[in-house]
Amino acid sequence: MNKVCVFFGTGFEEIEALTVVDLLRRASIDVSMVSITGEKTVESSHKVWVEMDMLFEELDFSKVDMIVLPGGMPGTKNLEAYAPLMEQIEHFYEKGKYISAICAAPSILGHRGMLKGRNACSYPDFESHLEGAQVTGNPVEISEHIITSRGMGTAIDFGLAIVARMKDEKTAKELAEKIIYR
Repeated sequence: MNKVCVFFGTGFEEIEALTVVDLLRRASIDVSMVSITGEKTVESSHKVWVEMDMLFEELDFSKVDMIVLPGGMPGTKNLEAYAPLMEQIEHFYEKGKYISAICAAPSILGHRGMLKGRNACSYPDFESHLEGAQVTGNPVEISEHIITSRGMGTAIDFGLAIVARMKDEKTAKELAEKIIYR
């Protein structure tokens, strides 16, 4: 079974993070909400407190197939400032394991040179941070093991793209129909 982890820092964007969690759980994909704050509850960018499944320190990365980085401010900056998570992202990139980021969070990948020569997208204010990428205005871009998306309004597209990678296109399409999406 595929294991996906969504990482939460203080100031995460609720829709971008929780839509992914919701869709993956509906698709019976093993997904965990992981706090980088050292606390089991994390405050969002709009003052919503969310209970996590685990702390970063409790996670066995050898069992994780995909890292998901939600956007939001200052959530994106907090994720990028957390060195242990950045070390894991570097490791995943080197191993060709999936890394997904939405809104401002693709900037983290851009800062590390992971988007060079790839199609990628992000929130418009962060496009200049997608260093070396071919920036598009598409809702989601998939380039090998990197998935990027633009923001809150594309969170369902982003979540369904992750479902398609962790299961298959048929499952993603059936889920979209069940939730009355397009």
